[in-house]
Amino acid sequence: MSLLKRALLSLVVLVGVIVASSIVANTLFKRNVRAEVEQLFDKVDNKSEVVSEEDLTALPASVQRWLQYSGIVGREKIVSGRLKQEAEMRMEADGQWMTVEAEQYFTSEEPGFIWSATINAAPFVHIAGRDKYLNGKGSMLIKPMSLFTIADSKGEEIDQGTLLRYLAETVWFPSAVLNDYIRWKEIDEDNAKATMTYGGISTSGVFTFNQMGEVTNFEAERYGEFDGEFSLETWSISVSDYKTFEGIKVPTKGKITWKLDDGDFNWFNFEVREIEYNNPAVY
Repeated sequence: MSLLKRALLSLVVLVGVIVASSIVANTLFKRNVRAEVEQLFDKVDNKSEVVSEEDLTALPASVQRWLQYSGIVGREKIVSGRLKQEAEMRMEADGQWMTVEAEQYFTSEEPGFIWSATINAAPFVHIAGRDKYLNGKGSMLIKPMSLFTIADSKGEEIDQGTLLRYLAETVWFPSAVLNDYIRWKEIDEDNAKATMTYGGISTSGVFTFNQMGEVTNFEAERYGEFDGEFSLETWSISVSDYKTFEGIKVPTKGKITWKLDDGDFNWFNFEVREIEYNNPAVY
């Protein structure tokens, strides 16, 4: 056998080993995520109280307008859920967009979420990602080809960031903002400040509403990692294209942007495709 044929055969075998290893690793990754989701849902009682008009009376007028518009009044509080996203993301302002398929599980009485994603970095090359907020603590796990851990981030900055993410994403399960861990302060007719306190951390963000009652934007000071260091920067999410899932109107499209000193960095755009509330299926 010629040297060239041997080299080609070795390359084919190597690729086959990597692909097979990646398939096994991805199966294990998903199994671990499922175990984390089961832990998240372990204490959830899916029989909940019905939201009444009286539950809204102490809230700023703009927040009341939103909750009325969402359709949550007269329905059971959302205590758990699952959603699917299709998205695109990039790591740098001039970087290449990568497609993302994600699934997220959340709870509201004890706030938490688990977001599991497959990021398609190149043909036949994927990155498995998992973002988690559980028991007041956050963590982010990134594994190229599901094989190699290049990030397993934890700490106070991650805790603050995942708490803010949870607060912003209450747009998908609006009755969560009635819980005691969120406090509201009216700014003006179309803006209200929400402060979430949980797990020893307290942080705030501003929701912007239109006259219909839709949330259109959320903005806060969030820790992000830039050039290997954490810094507190302005983090903004614009949302739109409201649709109804199980009687609840929620935004399905959004753009996430870091507002940095050297310019805006829009790094993540998403679209929600499915939502299930209270006792959702776990995959």
